[in-house]
Amino acid sequence: MVLDGKTVLVTGGTGSFGKCFARYCLENTKVKKIIIYSRDEYKQFVMQNEFREHAERLRFFIGDVRDLERMRRALKGVDYIVHAAALKQVPACEYNPNEAIKTNIHGAMNVIEAALDSDVRKVVALSTDKAVNPVNLYGGTKLVSDKLFIAANAYIGAGDKAFSIVRYGNVAGSRGSVIPLFRSLMEKGETKLPITDHRMTRFWISLTQGVELVIKALEESAGGETFISKIPSFKITDLAEAMLPGCEKPEIGIREGEKLHEVMVTVEDSMTTYEFEKHFIVYPQMIWDEKRQPRSDGKKVAEGFTYNSGNNTEWLTVEQIRELLKTV
Repeated sequence: MVLDGKTVLVTGGTGSFGKCFARYCLENTKVKKIIIYSRDEYKQFVMQNEFREHAERLRFFIGDVRDLERMRRALKGVDYIVHAAALKQVPACEYNPNEAIKTNIHGAMNVIEAALDSDVRKVVALSTDKAVNPVNLYGGTKLVSDKLFIAANAYIGAGDKAFSIVRYGNVAGSRGSVIPLFRSLMEKGETKLPITDHRMTRFWISLTQGVELVIKALEESAGGETFISKIPSFKITDLAEAMLPGCEKPEIGIREGEKLHEVMVTVEDSMTTYEFEKHFIVYPQMIWDEKRQPRSDGKKVAEGFTYNSGNNTEWLTVEQIRELLKTV
């Protein structure tokens, strides 16, 4: 396996993704070492206690992606970087735009600069559906971040490095998502579950599926790709029905910066998008290295193709959602 005998550094590693990634790799691969790089000492302390049985293969490094010199120090002996650090809350980014830019854009630049100056072989950065045709600052900063990581492949020269992207939407049950909100209302005895818009759809992806997509990118990337999983969609109204059968679903209006559907591939992306059995790959429109051409085992999508949670061909039923909720 790609991680066997390797050292991986995860930025923002004390978050939900970082914990799941560390657990998955420590239990399912022969990874040599995982370095958790983050700025919150208390979260690192909590994670150290949670992963006590894996202490010999887990390291904790306090630092901020905004600090280039600290990033450079942290990358000594590192083979792969998974970049998960970001300011993600839409309202917080709108109210603190300078901070969002410092972390999401300047931080991305620092990770790239440090990786280019080190012996790191591959970097995979986490993206989001909000970076596609962004309607809020968070999405805008992540779009710039994605472009920076893709363009980083132009600076490799003769070196054997690769920078790529993994894109998915809200993870089922993640902090700030609708499932915890509905559950909190149900615990209070509410019989109504508010829906921002009855037309709203989302993709269903678990943290483990997100981790597996990152590992696939580490295994297969040549540089410049954006990996996107083929996953089912669901209607928010069906989610409410699965969680509280027969409940009222008052429509309260879409929130600022929110979209009706999660968009992964746009019409413009279709020009360089290829379909595989379980995922899509969007290749960069500008190719700086002839080695980084689309793989021969992929099928070019039709011109005008789009992939979003509203036009998906795979949908979850209420019963299927109810079963999946048992794992969240």
